[in-house]
Amino acid sequence: MSRGQKQSENHPQAGSTIKVEPIRDTKIIKRIKKYLEEKPRDHCLFTLGINTAYRANELLSIKVSDIIHLNAGAVLELKQSKVKKYRSVTLNKGVIESITRLLDSRHFELDDFLFYSLHGSVLTVSTVNRLVKVWCIENGARGNFGSHTLRKTWGYQQRIQNNAPVPLLMEAFGHSSQKQTLDYLGIQAHEIQSLYSLKI
Repeated sequence: MSRGQKQSENHPQAGSTIKVEPIRDTKIIKRIKKYLEEKPRDHCLFTLGINTAYRANELLSIKVSDIIHLNAGAVLELKQSKVKKYRSVTLNKGVIESITRLLDSRHFELDDFLFYSLHGSVLTVSTVNRLVKVWCIENGARGNFGSHTLRKTWGYQQRIQNNAPVPLLMEAFGHSSQKQTLDYLGIQAHEIQSLYSLKI
């Protein structure tokens, strides 16, 4: 394959897929939040995404009426797009602060969706995919990133930072096995490797 024909790592050949990754480095998470400080919509989307296990299309389904009266510790219920069941998520202080900043940044009607494009239409998953790639690359993250990165980052950090039990993460993601959850988060090899660091 010539240089001009070289396949981009972000554009797989037909029939193949690229597995997106979580943001593993908490310093990069903080850097992205700072990078998005002057963009209330993007800051809110990122903050909500990495603090819940919702898929991008589920985040984009949120309406102002769903969240306007919620405080830290309140529960948000969204219908999961794949299994068509509602899943409850407790919103933390950081999420509520980010939502409040977004609502204060422009005029919203109660029936409006929370995440609009600059052209006035609701954001699409493909746009979120592109935005997440830019946020990650611009802030020093290496790897393949996309809309699922937000959801994976939540699970990865819950497991690595908070030692969340895999069965709980499996339930949150709606996975059918613990192996699927570990594979999804890309931490199985990491955890196995860490076993060898213990000096006996």
